[in-house]
Amino acid sequence: MTDNPLVPLIARGEADLGVLAALALEQSRVIPADRLAFLHLAQRAMPDAPESAAFFTFLAEGEVLAGERLGAFAAACGVTEARSAAYEPLPGCQGYPAYVAWLALNATPAEAVFALTANFAAWGGYCATIAEALRTRYGFKDEACAFFDFFAEPSPELDRLARAALDAAPLDESRAHSYALLLQSYEEQFWSTLSGSTHQGRGELHDQAPTARTRPRTATPTE
Repeated sequence: MTDNPLVPLIARGEADLGVLAALALEQSRVIPADRLAFLHLAQRAMPDAPESAAFFTFLAEGEVLAGERLGAFAAACGVTEARSAAYEPLPGCQGYPAYVAWLALNATPAEAVFALTANFAAWGGYCATIAEALRTRYGFKDEACAFFDFFAEPSPELDRLARAALDAAPLDESRAHSYALLLQSYEEQFWSTLSGSTHQGRGELHDQAPTARTRPRTATPTE
């Protein structure tokens, strides 16, 4: 996977709040879409691949927990209910959940497990970097960082379920690798889309949100 163009900007405190707000708003669409895709995969996996079903059920439950944490981050970025309702999702960001949905319909459960797990390490690393930067560069409170903390935290149980699913089912490795590479490409597209002109002509968040320069870059989070 190529270098993420946006996370280093966030790490340095150079991404303005309009970009962070767009990240929150895009994730507010990704989370429920991925949850439905994982539930569909869990249903498809039963009864022949219960190990894969357990993996996807665990992922779907995780999306619920992540969604509960996302609101505090969005609020810290200045996102209101009205702005959220009026927001137009960016195609370059929504390609990722669209492809996850494609996998839910077309890949075997084992192939989908492989493709998804291949992307977990990079995503977790991005979230760890963002969580730290939100505290040290933007002065966000712990509650506003909880969404990223959730994904940054290692999950031995998820790793165990993934291994069990892959060990229990036959896998077309060539096809699974192809799916994984495509999913990683859509992940890259998500970040590169946000790092470009976040909302030129597509909404008011970029124009109205204050920039990161209005916040102390070395602020200590309020406990």
